[in-house]
Amino acid sequence: MTVLSAAALATMMTACGSDNNAPTPSSGASGSASASAADCGGKNSLTAEGSTAQQNAIAEFNKTWGQTCPGKTLAYNPTGSGAGVTQFLAKQVDFAGSDSALTADQVAPAAARCGGNPAWNLPLVFGPVAMAYNLEGVDKLVVNADVIAKMFSGAITTWNDPAIAALNSGTTLPNTKITPIYRSDSSGTTDNFQQYLAAAAPGSWTKGAGKEFQGGAGEGAQKSSGVVQAVQATPGAIGYVEKSPAAAANLTTAQIDSGAGPVALTDDSTAKAVGAAKFKADGLDLALDLNALYASKEAGAYPLMLATYEIVCSKGYDADTAAGVKSFLTVSANQGQATLSQAGFVPLPDSFKERLLKSVDAIA
Repeated sequence: MTVLSAAALATMMTACGSDNNAPTPSSGASGSASASAADCGGKNSLTAEGSTAQQNAIAEFNKTWGQTCPGKTLAYNPTGSGAGVTQFLAKQVDFAGSDSALTADQVAPAAARCGGNPAWNLPLVFGPVAMAYNLEGVDKLVVNADVIAKMFSGAITTWNDPAIAALNSGTTLPNTKITPIYRSDSSGTTDNFQQYLAAAAPGSWTKGAGKEFQGGAGEGAQKSSGVVQAVQATPGAIGYVEKSPAAAANLTTAQIDSGAGPVALTDDSTAKAVGAAKFKADGLDLALDLNALYASKEAGAYPLMLATYEIVCSKGYDADTAAGVKSFLTVSANQGQATLSQAGFVPLPDSFKERLLKSVDAIA
């Protein structure tokens, strides 16, 4: 992992709070000149919990929020998407960070937590997912969705399998056992990874999706950091992990061939892919339909992506919490996007940003 700022580190160590905490005075118009009074409204201290994949993005947002609105801070506990949603439903945090939208069976409990009002899924940033591997002597590796699906379901077990060799002409692949590394905790990254396989390799991946790994092959590891450590420590390993921790650990990552040639994970290839993602419906809840992205065969587009959401109440907060949540999200969607690329994420496309800010403004 990259070294986080002191403020960001503090967010990980701060205990979860509650919507019922006594509000702190609003900074109001005393925020910096770069933000309006509305941008810096509400209580100064917010709490959130969830996705480890968005942990570094949240650290950047938190730093920018404090710079834009002096005195503002978010205590973010990176326990994983599943735990974050659980804490949000229990009213232990102001909002949850998740790498996938609320499931159908979470919609009603979320509405109950929000005083009978819908909870919204608001994407702040896209995060590419790397296929990181540990294979001595192989510095360049090409895979596709079909091969990945067969690795993680146990149908392909050695690195010199003909299906892998066919994608890597001219590369000598060893007769080494493949050890898939998957997230053993409830994970939005796992959900996105399995959704990708189901959309891009439906004939080879029949295991379904969800935040629990369904493949049945390999070794599990806790959180993104655990996947990184397991890949580093296991010859022959391959694991799915977000770009940011993979890059920070200097892991070797595979190119993905979706049918139009191998594509490396770069800023340009991921930005090109983001344009294929669509919203599931019109309105203020911004859950995404990522099937078009995952199944795309567009040349030069890296398809394996997750969407980082903040799960928030549309209504039902006290006034000071609502204003604070709006302040954090507004600054994050504007000034906070500037440093995301260097942190391993893809800044929001303009069309997404416009819709996001419309939803944020409607929070009450």
